Amino acid sequence: MNMAAQCLDNESEKIAFVDLTGPMRRDVTFGDLAVMTDGLARALSARVRPGDRVGVLLSQTPWCAAAHLAIWKIGAISVPLFKLFKHDALATRIDDAGCLIVLTDAEGAALLGDLAEAWDAAKAGIPGDPVPFAPVGPDTPAVLIYTSGTTGRPKGALHGHGVLTGHLPGVAISHNHLGQPGDVIWTPADWAWIGGLFDVLMPGLALRVPVVAARMEKFTAQGAARICAEAGVRNVFFPPTALRMLKAADQAIPGLRSVASGGEPLGAEMLSWGRGAFGLMINEFYGQTECNMVASSCAADFPPRPGCIGKVVPGFDLGVIDRAGNPTDGEGDIALRRGAPSMMLGYWNNPQATAEKFRGDWMLTGDRGIWEGAYLRFVGREDDVITSAGYRIGPAEIEDCLLTHPAVATVGVVGKPDALRTEIVKAYVVLKDCTRTSAEELRDWVKDRLASHSYPREIAFLDALPMTVTGKVIRKELKARAAAEPGGAA
Repeated sequence: MNMAAQCLDNESEKIAFVDLTGPMRRDVTFGDLAVMTDGLARALSARVRPGDRVGVLLSQTPWCAAAHLAIWKIGAISVPLFKLFKHDALATRIDDAGCLIVLTDAEGAALLGDLAEAWDAAKAGIPGDPVPFAPVGPDTPAVLIYTSGTTGRPKGALHGHGVLTGHLPGVAISHNHLGQPGDVIWTPADWAWIGGLFDVLMPGLALRVPVVAARMEKFTAQGAARICAEAGVRNVFFPPTALRMLKAADQAIPGLRSVASGGEPLGAEMLSWGRGAFGLMINEFYGQTECNMVASSCAADFPPRPGCIGKVVPGFDLGVIDRAGNPTDGEGDIALRRGAPSMMLGYWNNPQATAEKFRGDWMLTGDRGIWEGAYLRFVGREDDVITSAGYRIGPAEIEDCLLTHPAVATVGVVGKPDALRTEIVKAYVVLKDCTRTSAEELRDWVKDRLASHSYPREIAFLDALPMTVTGKVIRKELKARAAAEPGGAA
C-alpha cells in the first residue's frame, strides 16, 4: 500500500488540479502530475534512502502534491512545513525531524536560509523512465506532521501509508459522499496542515475529484467567492473562522454541493446562516493530527444536531471514557481505540509522549464530550492548546520565544475568547528589573521568529505570574483572567 499509487491515475487525461496560482487558470492532468512526481522521485533517489525525512515547504500548488508523492513513492518520509513559519519555528521542526533536503521554491528557500539544503521543486526533476513504487505497507512511515502541544517543543505525529485510506470514509461523508459527477474540491486551509493535506488534497486525488490550488495571501469573503466561481468549486472545507468572515460579509456562494467544517462546534445560528448562504447544511467533522476524521455529520444521510459534531465515522471505535478508561454515558474524555485507521504510529522519537497519549487501549484526544444517542457533543478541551482562526497553537513555543527577549523574565501564554477567531493569543509578561520594552516590540519579536499567525495579539505586563510550588505557570488562572477581560483584539 503506497499512498503515491493511490493518488496517481493511469487515465492520464483526467484533471487532477484546477490551478489558479498563476495569471491564468491551468488544468493539470494526472499525466502531468505523474511526470512531475517521477522527475522529483528520480532526483531524490540519488540522495535519499527509504525512511529518510524530506521537508516540503510549498503552498497550494500542484508541485506541493508532486513533492509529497515523490517522497512517498521512493519510501521516504515527507515533513510538511508552513510558509508562515519563521526561522526558529522551521529550525525546530527541521532539526527534530532530521531533514537534510527541503523541496520548496524561491520564497521558501529565502525562509530556510542555512537550515537545510533547499531544492526548487519545479526545477529539481530529472527526466527518464517511470520510477517504481517502493514496496511499503500501511504501517511503513510516510509522513511526519508536527502538532502544537501545551508543554515543550512541538511533537511530530508519524503516520504510515495507511493514513490516507483511514481518512477517506470521513472525508467522503463530510461532503455528502464526495466523488459525485462534477465534484471539484477546495479549501483555503494551507496544505501544510493535516486539514489541508489529508482532508482535501490527497483524498481529492485518491477519489479522482479535481482539487483547486489557489493560494490566498489573506482570506477574504470576496476572494473565496471569486475562487469558487472561477474554478467551478462544488465541495469546500471552510474552517470556522472563514465561515464567520463569510457571515460577517454577508457573502453567499451559490452552486456548492457540500460545505464541511471542523475545529470547533458551529452552533445553531451558524448552521442556519449556512443554509441560507449556501443553500445547504454545513457538515461538521472532528479529529486531530494524531487521529483525524473520526466523527462527522452528513446531511445527505441524517439530520444535523446543533452543538454536536456528528456521528462516528465507519471504521472507527470512538468512545467517551472515564478516568479508569471505561466507556461512560456521562461526560468524559473523547478517545479512540488503539489501531484506528487514521491513527498515528506514534510521536517521532518521543516514546514517553506517545505513552502519555494513551489510557489503556484508548488514545486520548484531550477533549471532553458526551453522547446524545448516536451523536457526539463536544464539551471542551482539557489541554491549553489555543484554537485561533482554525490553527491549533501551542503556548509553550511562544513562551520560549518571548523568554529569549532580553527584557523578559517570565511569561504565560493563553487563549482569550474572541468572537471572530474563537480565541486570540494573549501573553502575560513579567519584565526583568530595570528593563523596559513595549507590547509592539514583543509582538514583532515573535512574528519575526515563529509564525505570523501565532504572535500574541494582546500583551499585558504583570508584577508576577501565578505559579505552582514547582515553578510552573498556572495557565488556568491566566485563562480565567483573560476570559473576564473585555472582548478580543482586532
